[in-house]
Amino acid sequence: MTITAALLALARPRWLSLLVIGLCLSHATILLTRVPHWGMPFLTLAWMGLGYTFRWGSPGPASRSAPPRKWPWALLPIALWGLYLYLAQSFGIVDLSAVFFHLQAGMADHGGVSRIGAAFFYTLSMAALLVSFTWLIRHDHRWRRGEPLLALVLLVSNPLLYGMGQRGAAIVTKPGAWLERHYVEPVLLESPRDPPNLLVLYLESIERTYADRERFGDAYAILDQLGERGLVFEGIQQVDNTGWTMAGMIASQCGTPLMPAGLLHDRQFSPLDKVVPGVDCLGDLLSAQGYRLTYMGGASVNFAGKGLFYEGHGFDNVLGREELQPRLDDPEYVNNWGLYDDSLYDYSLEELRHLNAQDGPWGLVTLSLAGHAPYGYPAQACLDRQGEFDGVDILFSVECSTWLARDFLARAEAEGLLDDTLVVIASDHLTMRVSAWEQLIEGERDNTFILLGPGIPQGRQRREASMVDAFPTILEAMGFTIDWHRAGLGVSLLSDEPTLLEEHGAEFFNARMREEIVLQERLWEGLAPPSQAPEEEVIQEQVVETPEDATGEEPAQVQ
Repeated sequence: MTITAALLALARPRWLSLLVIGLCLSHATILLTRVPHWGMPFLTLAWMGLGYTFRWGSPGPASRSAPPRKWPWALLPIALWGLYLYLAQSFGIVDLSAVFFHLQAGMADHGGVSRIGAAFFYTLSMAALLVSFTWLIRHDHRWRRGEPLLALVLLVSNPLLYGMGQRGAAIVTKPGAWLERHYVEPVLLESPRDPPNLLVLYLESIERTYADRERFGDAYAILDQLGERGLVFEGIQQVDNTGWTMAGMIASQCGTPLMPAGLLHDRQFSPLDKVVPGVDCLGDLLSAQGYRLTYMGGASVNFAGKGLFYEGHGFDNVLGREELQPRLDDPEYVNNWGLYDDSLYDYSLEELRHLNAQDGPWGLVTLSLAGHAPYGYPAQACLDRQGEFDGVDILFSVECSTWLARDFLARAEAEGLLDDTLVVIASDHLTMRVSAWEQLIEGERDNTFILLGPGIPQGRQRREASMVDAFPTILEAMGFTIDWHRAGLGVSLLSDEPTLLEEHGAEFFNARMREEIVLQERLWEGLAPPSQAPEEEVIQEQVVETPEDATGEEPAQVQ
């Protein structure tokens, strides 16, 4: 057979359909396993070889062939798997809670423009796959007979549907209240005579995992140097419902994972007008102590409820892209999300001058953008310092983020703006899929959490903890006395009290979040429909543990 004849043979619907299905299957295999990208053509060829051997797509004897249905049962399950694969490629780890929260809190003014092209490509690929699969089912009685079972397997194995089913079951059965019983209302028992100021720098996605120089070189070296001046916490894990920006900030400021309102929200098709209104957070406590509080971020405060959260929890000024972009000398010097970090830190320095010029303590929280997945947004100041950016290497952006943070602190210290100030440097969450993804997931990962300032000892502590423990740690580092060194679900890492992860482990902690909604109802108090259960049943549920809920530990005595 000549080459031309072979190409014409491959152009037939049978082989085109098998090729499309093989390419999609090999892509999914690479995405969900550790098979390297260069293995894709080999997987596709293996699929084509099976098709040739078993003559897939060739019509069988008429007597054995049932009349084909107009549409296969598996089309919807395949499409749902396509959605899951798109989310997995975009974010690395698919977090259903993040999806639910953003749908209700608002996705306007997001900066994910870079993913539009990928979404368009996925849509075309899925259309081609569905057409190819439909052709195969209609022309091969063997596939047609087994297709209903395939549809069922695809449906029940999809992590999206599994997670939704698990949460739905929790809402219906409402088992246990372990998290709620371990939640400690944050109360300031005593305050320092001269309370310090507070500066919190959230470095987008700059996890401490980057400190491994064997894997990532000097990308994180600047933060390592900064950490030598204060206290560095290692081992700060990412538990469920803390893996995106708003969730990370709420965990570290409220002491609880962000369990989205979800089906508890009694206005399912209306956007949220409050974010975790049922708990007191860092801003609430400091505002009551007379602090003047400001939040500043380069991205829009309308995205994911950032503005709602800070305005509803004690902050006087909430400044994002809409408020800061008009101040730029060049209004076009922005990225998909908003202001570059060099511009943000310039305006943050101005805010520090303004806050220091007034009486009373202050707090400033900033959120950077340079490290945002998938490639980062290095500022022009970094390009001038580090050279040309290839548009892909996330380590370039990591170094940029750390250098800009250190430069900002150096300028503020030179002006005396950080005297008597606790400085907190933290990642908002672990990074999502980036160019260094395979290296990042080789081992355990942890978040950045560094304390600098007067009275903070120098050194490193390794604790089995999570970002919920940052909340009471910050309060005690500021000199406040809190009940049993606890606030929310967190335990101060400056104390000897064991954290919930040290006592029970992350797996158990995460399992309780998947199976309980009582703490979730507390978070969204006022937004959830009133309980229909009789009062006697509610009281009994708070006292009696189910066998699944029992842990064997002594009851918490910190309430």
